[in-house]
Amino acid sequence: MLKKISTSCRPIDEFLEGGFSVDNVALVYGEAETGKSTLAMQCAANCAREGYKALFVDPDRTFSPQRLSQIVPEQFQEVPELIILIRPNGFHEQMLLVDQLADYINQNFKLVVFDTITSLYRLRIAESPSKTFELNRELNRQLAVLAQAARTQRIVVLLTGQVHSVLNEVPVSIEPVATRVLKFWADTVLNMKLTKNPRDIEATVEKNTLGLPPMTCNLRIEESGIH
Repeated sequence: MLKKISTSCRPIDEFLEGGFSVDNVALVYGEAETGKSTLAMQCAANCAREGYKALFVDPDRTFSPQRLSQIVPEQFQEVPELIILIRPNGFHEQMLLVDQLADYINQNFKLVVFDTITSLYRLRIAESPSKTFELNRELNRQLAVLAQAARTQRIVVLLTGQVHSVLNEVPVSIEPVATRVLKFWADTVLNMKLTKNPRDIEATVEKNTLGLPPMTCNLRIEESGIH
């Protein structure tokens, strides 16, 4: 029985004692070009390598078969068969998908990815600013449903998050969009930061289920993935 899904990033996997835990929600957030989607694809590929299916929800249209072939060149015939790709066209479609999640997954699923969980939410707020409170409440409800699914279905729910600058802090800090609600529901939180070298990323495990203090490591984005 699969209990952890590897990230393929050795220091993170070692710190988390094998990777992201089933029955948990994991949040990976950071600026653009920090490898969030690549990390999510690696988790999906590692889930498939273990013989389990992964549902990859891709509202940002960032999932790339070419990138997947670079991550798993030796298993590119088998791995994609176990990764189910869905691309909702709006926040309402995302809501329906979350509510009908049980219809999409069965006992052979171990991972559900939302890359990015807040992108359609942000677009909907931009269209209807007067409905911000209602949309915030709906996002919170969706996250509650996903957290419940993680526990009852014994799967990993992996969310990637966009960021915004917190300008009233010195130095200026970066936080995920809908910070409070995302961090509340996440059992594990991983922050990806840019460095002076665009290929090098600083990753910090800010929250974990083991009760350990935060851990920071350096990762590199390569053709074969982020490691």
